[in-house]
Amino acid sequence: MTHQKGKIWTKDFINISLVQFIIFIGFYTLLTTLPIYVLKELGGTEAEGGLVVTVMLIAAIIMRPISGGLIEKVGKKRTLMWSTGLFTGTMFFYFMVDSFMGLMILRFLHGLSFGVLTTVVSAIAADVVPNERKGAGLGYFAMATNIAMVVGPFLGLTLIQFISFKSLFILISFIILISVVCAIQVKVPKVVFPAPKETKKKFTINNLIEVKALPIAFISLFVGISYSSILSYVSVFAEANNLASVASYFFVVFAVVMILARPSLGQLFDVKGPKYVILPCLIIFSIGLVMLGFSTSPWMFLVAAGVIGLGSGSLLPSFQTMCIQAGGPGRSGHATATFYIFWDIGIATGSYVLGMIVAMFNFQVLYISCAVLLIIVLVLFNIQQSFQGRKRNVEQQITVENM
Repeated sequence: MTHQKGKIWTKDFINISLVQFIIFIGFYTLLTTLPIYVLKELGGTEAEGGLVVTVMLIAAIIMRPISGGLIEKVGKKRTLMWSTGLFTGTMFFYFMVDSFMGLMILRFLHGLSFGVLTTVVSAIAADVVPNERKGAGLGYFAMATNIAMVVGPFLGLTLIQFISFKSLFILISFIILISVVCAIQVKVPKVVFPAPKETKKKFTINNLIEVKALPIAFISLFVGISYSSILSYVSVFAEANNLASVASYFFVVFAVVMILARPSLGQLFDVKGPKYVILPCLIIFSIGLVMLGFSTSPWMFLVAAGVIGLGSGSLLPSFQTMCIQAGGPGRSGHATATFYIFWDIGIATGSYVLGMIVAMFNFQVLYISCAVLLIIVLVLFNIQQSFQGRKRNVEQQITVENM
């Protein structure tokens, strides 16, 4: 399947972005409402409320290494169809569960299909975007997740004021059903795989992950830790600092700034290269976290949201694009899986470790620690880039000598 040169907004790109958007609306709606459901309806504790979030992420992490090989073996379209179907089907069981253990089992099962689905959707998005516009295209694609991060919690927290949790779960299940319709319409382009060097089939680490993507994926893990301080603790921070009345606007400001900045940052990535986006974004993100830590008034809190949106919004798609580019043709599934393994580990680790920091110290220490971590990421990224540059120069020199 050929794509018009430079065209991002094809029918396939719009449909795969809609699948991502709808899936993450479901994910973020449950992320914010299930802990409340555990407390109010199942008589659980705050710790148990947190566990229903964590267990799904653990299941997704388990599935990530298997996803790349599965996508390669089954095919992207088939994997997309059955993983979308399983994810949607699992949604329809939430309103039937009336015990904490039952909910934990359901969350784990949901996480398995979520791990495969988010990997294959991202891999297809990478394939339908023209090579010369990967940074911009995957930047737009990542906006589907970022917007869902605003819509999902807003939808869930608003609806539970008017309808029961069971009604909410049924409604969200039918919304998720639309993702199946969008998935059916996606035509996956045929990617020409490089000819295998050896005929003997043997199991290697390459069957699970993309080794070439490991340096960037590893660096993204630390960004994930800092990012989890926003996902997991902004609402708690707002509550503790008498900012609960504006807490719901945090992600709205975050998303608006990110959406406005994304086109130019994506274009900058494609024209100038990743370091021209990633380095300034890391600095801006760290400044935003420090601002957040010291926020005592609504305007400071929302200004911090805007700065964090500007800084963090383009980091995930930029690192993901670099992982896919490192993997090369035919390895987008493995490269995407590798990226998400480390990103998910970062989010899961951060949610746990940062909670300990808050308990031992305070939110200021939490956000300053995350800002310092981003500066360490900046140093690591610079080292990786200079090493990559030297390696490229050596390869070019060898090529010239052999001509």
